[in-house]
Amino acid sequence: MAVRNDDNLTFTKIPQPDNDAYRALNLDIADVPTTLSNVLELPPKTIALLPVKDGKSPSLSPADSAISVSSPPPPPESQTVDSIDFTPQNDKSSTTELLDTKIHPPSFVQPHPPYHVFSARIYSARALTRPGAEKRTYHFDIDVTGYPEELGVDFKVGGAIGIMAPNKPSAVEELMDLLSIPRFIRDRPVLLTTEGGRWPTVWGEEKPRQLVTTRRAILTWCSDIQSYPPTKPFLRILAEYATDPNEKKILLYLCSGEGQGTFCDFRTGPHITINQLLHAFPSSKPPLDHLLTQLQQMMPRFYSLSNDPHDSCIPSSGSCKRVIEIAVTVHESPDWRDGARTGVGSGFFERQAQAYISALEKGESPPDLRIPMFKGLMANPLAREFVSDGPMLLIGAGVGVAPFRGFVQRRLKSANCANKVWVLQGIRDSLLDELYSGEWGVHEDELKKVVASRRSTNEQKGKYVQDEVRNQADLVWWIINSLDGRVFVCGSSKGMGEGVEEALADVAMKKGNLGREEARAFWNLKKEAGQYVAETW
Repeated sequence: MAVRNDDNLTFTKIPQPDNDAYRALNLDIADVPTTLSNVLELPPKTIALLPVKDGKSPSLSPADSAISVSSPPPPPESQTVDSIDFTPQNDKSSTTELLDTKIHPPSFVQPHPPYHVFSARIYSARALTRPGAEKRTYHFDIDVTGYPEELGVDFKVGGAIGIMAPNKPSAVEELMDLLSIPRFIRDRPVLLTTEGGRWPTVWGEEKPRQLVTTRRAILTWCSDIQSYPPTKPFLRILAEYATDPNEKKILLYLCSGEGQGTFCDFRTGPHITINQLLHAFPSSKPPLDHLLTQLQQMMPRFYSLSNDPHDSCIPSSGSCKRVIEIAVTVHESPDWRDGARTGVGSGFFERQAQAYISALEKGESPPDLRIPMFKGLMANPLAREFVSDGPMLLIGAGVGVAPFRGFVQRRLKSANCANKVWVLQGIRDSLLDELYSGEWGVHEDELKKVVASRRSTNEQKGKYVQDEVRNQADLVWWIINSLDGRVFVCGSSKGMGEGVEEALADVAMKKGNLGREEARAFWNLKKEAGQYVAETW
């Protein structure tokens, strides 16, 4: 039934897809214009997946090959496992023919060129938070004994390692189901050709490529299928291949000038994954190579070291294993079907931790679980500005306090510095989520002040770490004006980071008799001098 509005446009009612995935999109589309203007043109297909004939590819170097094309397909039971349990990879020359790309990135994925991703064994894993905590946090000891040297660059206190986390295996399997990709070709070698750009290498040269890989490897390691809001080019591809006329009209409307407002609400609304969109518009099954042209590159995730990597020797069978430590808080987003969905990186770590912990609880030997990692940010602000002398105040909330544990470990080795470091740690509940309690070394009660934002007893009122910054105004002012004095802040920029910044300005106003703008200028000067270092996200 058609109606007319004040702008003399003809509208028609479009039946909405009758499924939960579509309803969860909260699209407010009652009537759609019969004629749409400024519809986005169909994006060109710049990627192709071609068959590999006779197990050979056309003149590819070993570095371009992701798999051994003569290898038998992996057992089907491994296709549905969400925790990754795999054996070490020989690092020499990356030995690409030995890589199993279901459990380790293809050799062409190089987030840290010219070096390859290293397969590091999880030495141990444990939960840092207790059941009932608002956010779950895990600790990992990662064995980097065999990590190859990289031009003299070593792990540093306050540094961060890069992780090439995979998409969740079950989500990849579901995506291939939604695209109706036959199961017997999902792990079959294909020739991936690109017309230019860096994809799928992360940080390789911008150039056309020919790579032998598999559909599963691409979707597991190269394209992020859940972290980014949908774009118009992506929706335009869905519209092109939608066979249901009503689904096609809705998708084209979102790609049109008339649907711009609805699209903006849609893009900034509830977090949406590629799988949800394919569930919402089930008649659209675009070819994988066309879809890949609009999927975002899977990028590495970075995690700060929570120990002093220069003092991390663990005796084992007469030798020394070098172990680095990190803490990972699980990030969750609302999901249309399961209530909550974990992030790509933190979800991967949680699956690995749960597999490790489950084995120990069953009395089994620790499984050989691995983390695809590389030496990431060893020149980030925390690592760059750490010094071995001078008073130091470390302010962190949640997992932001983790890198400061390494700072304290290093400082406590020096008798001259043992009484020159203080930690202000913000937490939600002292009974549930105080990270690394009792693991900071000697005199912990003297160097660390814990601030709980929730009331833990009837007598104590909850407060935030920025409140304690104001309470410690004398200490803050003395440290920042001392020779080599430094103030470090680490944690979420929203709330904690902004709150601490305002609290520091209040301290400067009170102790330095400054105005608000003068106080902010004071801390900006200290930041330029490397005395005030904030690493927030």
